[in-house]
Amino acid sequence: MFGISIDNKIMKEVSQLESHSVHPYMPNSVEDVRKEMLEAIGEESIEAVYHGIIPNELRFQGKLKLPYPIRSEKELKQHVSSLLNRNSSCEDYINFLGAGCYQRYVPAICDEIAGRAEFLTAYCGDTYSDHGKMQAIFEYASMMAELLDTDVVSYTLYDAGQAVSSAMRMALRIKKKRYRILIPSTMNPELYSQAKAYCWGFGELIKVDAKNGLMDMDDYRSKITDETAAVFIENPTFLGSFEVNAQEIIRIAHEHEALAVVMPSLTALGLVEAPANYGADITCGDIQELGIHMNYGGGCGGFIASSMEDEIVGQYPTYLYGIAKTADEGRYGWGRALNYRCSHESRENANEYFGTEAGLWAIMAGVYLAVMGPQGMRDTARLIISRAAYAEQQLKKISQLDVNPWGNQYFQEFIIDFNRTGMSVAEINRRLRNEGIFGGKDLSDWFPEYGQCALYCFGEMTDAADIDKLCHALNVILE
Repeated sequence: MFGISIDNKIMKEVSQLESHSVHPYMPNSVEDVRKEMLEAIGEESIEAVYHGIIPNELRFQGKLKLPYPIRSEKELKQHVSSLLNRNSSCEDYINFLGAGCYQRYVPAICDEIAGRAEFLTAYCGDTYSDHGKMQAIFEYASMMAELLDTDVVSYTLYDAGQAVSSAMRMALRIKKKRYRILIPSTMNPELYSQAKAYCWGFGELIKVDAKNGLMDMDDYRSKITDETAAVFIENPTFLGSFEVNAQEIIRIAHEHEALAVVMPSLTALGLVEAPANYGADITCGDIQELGIHMNYGGGCGGFIASSMEDEIVGQYPTYLYGIAKTADEGRYGWGRALNYRCSHESRENANEYFGTEAGLWAIMAGVYLAVMGPQGMRDTARLIISRAAYAEQQLKKISQLDVNPWGNQYFQEFIIDFNRTGMSVAEINRRLRNEGIFGGKDLSDWFPEYGQCALYCFGEMTDAADIDKLCHALNVILE
């Protein structure tokens, strides 16, 4: 039998090491390095630095009640895993949630390519460390341009919220003295919240009433004026319906010399017409549904697209990637175009600030579009429409429900009205979770005028058996 003896001196050194302020995730926290840095700036302590910069009345007094730091990588992984294991994911539950973030099938090659070391960072490439990123992003933008039938597609923004907000700000800059933007009252409330804050001080967002879930044309005509810079619509709408008056809405906008900004579903474009072809001046939205996994707080990337009009292109806030011939015949180079517009080049004189945090999703979406091709996008869109149609047919057999109450044409989402059940959507969703089902998005807080209604989504990951299980569970709950 073997024994190990550790003397008290070693134990004391280990204890001192554990209590030392050096932290594995904080660079330059070694005492000698900190001392050298303080000497270089002529200060005796970090406290003295803070004292000279932050007024005492603004400083927190005392110690923050923070948990003890986890210094071991092994312990940190165990801690995070224990938190994640408390979640219920769409791997475990049948999912009928959408409302702006969608469960799509992600081909294995998307993860494989996006996981390569030269791509696996939110930061985009440059001449000093490109490794093919510029070409990859150019190819992504090119395929997006084919899908959207536009000439120009931006580098990725944070998400749909920033894309929509930036598109509105572009319109306000282009139209200069005009300051009003008309939006549908059914606009995604999260996007509306972002856009309202983003445009504050530059323009005013005016809601147009809804009629049967679509824009009320009479109210629209009464509100559009010569002060209107742009009209914004979602097509499909946030509530799932195709905006059948989209072409007429845009025609009226152009009559008043206003711009038309449209946010489509990119997956739906495998089957329906691109906004640019029914008059949209600027197309914008999110690429999350292009082969990108759902992530809590991530997995989103915005886009802006348009024709090659100098007036519009000059207002893009992001990188634009282009291709150029080189001195070698048949060889090409890739780089950024018109950099003077963006904060990377002009800083405080730029149109807006933008970051590079969503660059990886451009790579992933590009791989998805390349793998799917036009036929794959078309087949996926058809499959989604057929799944949603089957769901509507089956759910209408439940007498207490009003399914798709306005009877509109939809892509993948429609409203289920639970008002006649005498139960709240929250209660129904709680009971559905007990059956391993994520119910639809509760609309009662965002749209109280509709009472107890929920927005249900039926994508290509939802099969007939899942829909049948939902119908059975609802029948049991509503008995």
